[in-house]
Amino acid sequence: MPAHLSYQRGFRAAPDGGSDREGLRLALLKGFELTQNGLEVELPRGPQHLLAYLALHERALPRAQVAGVLWANVPDERAAGNLRSALWRLRQAGLRVLAPEGDRLSLSRRVIVDVREADRIAKCVTNPDTDVCELHLDDLPLAGELLPGWYEDWVVVERERLRQMCLHIMEILCERWAAAGHFAKAVMAGIAAVASDPLRESAHRALIRAYLAEGNHGEAMKQYQVCLRILRSELHVAPSAQMAGLITELPDITLA
Repeated sequence: MPAHLSYQRGFRAAPDGGSDREGLRLALLKGFELTQNGLEVELPRGPQHLLAYLALHERALPRAQVAGVLWANVPDERAAGNLRSALWRLRQAGLRVLAPEGDRLSLSRRVIVDVREADRIAKCVTNPDTDVCELHLDDLPLAGELLPGWYEDWVVVERERLRQMCLHIMEILCERWAAAGHFAKAVMAGIAAVASDPLRESAHRALIRAYLAEGNHGEAMKQYQVCLRILRSELHVAPSAQMAGLITELPDITLA
């Protein structure tokens, strides 16, 4: 029997068995936002960067590594001082967001992080034994750029990883929902994937498959023409054989 997966934005069981509405939530998609009991917590730049960096790593990290990455352009002694200052500011704010382990730091399990939720959803969606029919695209933490306006190397690398992961999730949901007969949700997921990256042929293919599955051959052909124009004008390439194979399945179709 397939496992069931459910998700509701803004509510999830916390590790201690309580509700995360009573705890802390850290949002990194669309911008940094820390909330406690539903109220936003204002933090200076240093503590923000510290929490964001720890949130992007599941394991505890050595303090020297954290300081060296976050304050890479200053001497080690000053970087260590900047880390101590950031930790002091968090303590002054009365926030129990960290879980120190000797000389290592990690984010407390009490903090619910949207990026970690996205990773959890990705693992479940890519598992063919998971039932995704109860999921709804609007409720999933898939939209938005990671920490827009932050240009540190550790952010840029993670931003691209998350972008690719979210695109793959939307494509997989599009295909799995279409296969399960949830055509409206499948089409919406496909449209979202195409909108996120119009040059991504696999997103167009997923959407076309959804249209074909629900019998909307005209919509499938229109989407093919959209993809054809974009690839030709932006990349100067023709669609792949996989794309052409989808359209040639239609009766009396002549490819452009």
